[in-house]
Amino acid sequence: MPIFPTPHRLAILALPGFVAFDLAIPQALFAQIRLPDGSKPYEVFLCGPGDPIRSGAHALGGVAPLERLPEADTVVIPGIMEPEAFADAAVAQALRRAATGGARLASICTGAFVMAAAGLLDGLPATTHWAKTADLARLYPAVAVADDVLFVDNGAVLTSAGLASGIDLCLHLVRKDCGAAVAEGCAEFFVLPLERHGGCAQRLRRVAPGADDSLAALQVWLLENLHVELSLETMAAQARLSPRTLHRRFREQLGAAPMDWLARARVRRAQALLETTNLGVEAVAAAVGFGSAAAFRERFRRLVGVSPTAWRETYGAGTGRGR
Repeated sequence: MPIFPTPHRLAILALPGFVAFDLAIPQALFAQIRLPDGSKPYEVFLCGPGDPIRSGAHALGGVAPLERLPEADTVVIPGIMEPEAFADAAVAQALRRAATGGARLASICTGAFVMAAAGLLDGLPATTHWAKTADLARLYPAVAVADDVLFVDNGAVLTSAGLASGIDLCLHLVRKDCGAAVAEGCAEFFVLPLERHGGCAQRLRRVAPGADDSLAALQVWLLENLHVELSLETMAAQARLSPRTLHRRFREQLGAAPMDWLARARVRRAQALLETTNLGVEAVAAAVGFGSAAAFRERFRRLVGVSPTAWRETYGAGTGRGR
């Protein structure tokens, strides 16, 4: 169940020179989300300084005026082609009004420049495409630019790195809003892996799934064996690598240490079990491979920010939220 009364109004800020890929991510993803009862938790609409909004050969119609932006519960700001030149005072004012009214703001790629120009990132950590982090830091020195993370979640203000990391950010929002099971269903529909966590590095070594040093097969094996006690040595033996080499390849390809990746995978599985089953916390802990309920509770709280019981109370079936 979502943690808000539905529908949640989600505005996508369409600006001249928008990056079509960035804009398509939230437009397609949030419109597809369905709750277990089949209802739509999000009401998605475009908003911008004109109608139509153009970017190269693309033209977007049906764009609501900027005056409607403060009506949104969440505003997503896709990237634009020339972010350093952004200087639209009316757009900046509309964003500030939305933020003052309690809207959550999330930028994709160079959309961070738009938020920074509105003064909404001052004093906050933020990120953008790795090729633009130096420019963001130079133009907006009040922003604490994180140059090698996928996304930054400050609560009401979120920023993602370039292009496809916008998918990770949007799945992160769905997980926060609607729970792990709904986010996993969305990822499955779009034939996506589960979202990478925000602290993953932007620039990873790309390896073809069939390559000799790819970790794809090991990842599948790990997800099929989360209930088993697994050590770094066990994982390395399965991959036919030394523990040191496995650790290096995980860092290179996945942006995380092997045991950290495994812990997050276990917690994600636990979130889904807490939402969709009546298993007790101890049984869930065992089902996802934690040696004790205490260790499970500690790791769950560290990664999620709340206890397993609180997660179930918020997102579990039958909570009645959002109805």
